[in-house]
Amino acid sequence: MIIRNENTADTSAITEVTIEAFKNHPVSHQTEHFIVNALRQAKVLTISLVAEVDRKVVGHIAFSPVTLSDGTTDWYGLGPISVKPEFQRKGIGKALVSKGLSLLKQRGAKGCALVGDLNYYKQFRFKNYLQLIHEGIPQEFFLALPFTKTVPTGVVEFHKGFLATS
Repeated sequence: MIIRNENTADTSAITEVTIEAFKNHPVSHQTEHFIVNALRQAKVLTISLVAEVDRKVVGHIAFSPVTLSDGTTDWYGLGPISVKPEFQRKGIGKALVSKGLSLLKQRGAKGCALVGDLNYYKQFRFKNYLQLIHEGIPQEFFLALPFTKTVPTGVVEFHKGFLATS
């Protein structure tokens, strides 16, 4: 497996991987590929990595800036993350998350937030912080990973690209 930055030739493969990964996901509205494209078009994909196996894209992860109501800067949102179903549970998602978080830290990021399952993301040290809220999402699914000793307080908003439906 190779993890690398996405390039323009990967766009359709990323769309296919994302559609396949979320096709039967119980809480998906199947808009994740629209979100990735909206973030790309808005030029806010701070980090966009693909995982390749045998020269084929089988996974993708996106990181984009988030805003915090307390004015804290340099925080990012993780997502969407996609792995083709036949390649899931083989460490590809874990490798994408680990590499992406490492690159964020190298950029001087102060933290990362996501909507997801604590049972999975706790392996990366994500946890729920009651002082961080993402409106409309049950608190137990909104997770954060500060890279500094200071955890901000307030409402976290993802880029408007996350509202894309087409």
